[in-house]
Amino acid sequence: MSEPIPAVALESVDAVLGVGMYARPPAADAGDALLTIGVFARRSRLSMKALRLYDRQGLLTPAHVDPSSGYRRYRESQLATARLIAMLRRLDMPLTRVAEIVSAPAQGGAELLAAYWEAVERRIASQRELTAHLRIRLLGEERGYDMFEVLEREVPEQLVLTSQRHVPVDELATWISTWMSRMMRTTPAHGGVTGPPFVVYHGEVNHDSDGPVEICVPVAHEGTGAAVRREPAHREAYVRLRKAQVEYPQILSAFDAVGQWLVSRSLSAAGSPREVYFASFAKAAPSDEVCDVAFPVAAPSA
Repeated sequence: MSEPIPAVALESVDAVLGVGMYARPPAADAGDALLTIGVFARRSRLSMKALRLYDRQGLLTPAHVDPSSGYRRYRESQLATARLIAMLRRLDMPLTRVAEIVSAPAQGGAELLAAYWEAVERRIASQRELTAHLRIRLLGEERGYDMFEVLEREVPEQLVLTSQRHVPVDELATWISTWMSRMMRTTPAHGGVTGPPFVVYHGEVNHDSDGPVEICVPVAHEGTGAAVRREPAHREAYVRLRKAQVEYPQILSAFDAVGQWLVSRSLSAAGSPREVYFASFAKAAPSDEVCDVAFPVAAPSA
């Protein structure tokens, strides 16, 4: 007795012939014909391998599967879903996200697609800046940091709310965001915010060092119930960054650029470097300017 022909082999034969030879499908609804997997694959621009995968994952199931042979047939009305899946996959979209979009109502699917692509653009923008940072590192500091324009400004004395702690690099962004929000909520008791908040790095923050780091929010007066200090007036050198450039480790290029600029002019830092946030980081697009990396500059010796 010969072994039965596997269902996959039957489907492959049918794909070549374009007709169903091994199973009789149920009658198709009027205007919504049943299509062989070979015809459906060609018309949907999906391979039979992909169709089997999508069936296993419940993403695109056949309208009919023969119980004895396992042979698959699809409704013509499923072509729209299949073509949508094919286009979404061209965006390198994971199947889990594809399934969410395909199963959502039209408006919901459009919103999910927009959110996915915004995340892709943020990732690409961040990777672009990281590539620029790595290129600088590979070329060596002697090649300069021409991608940054170093500027100078005078900063008046400021009264600031302050919070300081040691923080690992992988917790830094969350800590800054959380505590900056908490401190902002207390500013009305101190006469309101009088300038852009800034983060001072009193020590290196990387995979081997944890600062300390200090968050500062300029306010009008001392008030009660919060730590405050006076930030002295100073001159500072700074570079302006887009949101995508603030990611670690590419932001280190900005710190290095200002440091190199000081050395090239025989100047020295008069205090710890800082990041000055003059725009809403959460609301900004990757290409929006949000932050300055700044160094207080010591007065030249006579």
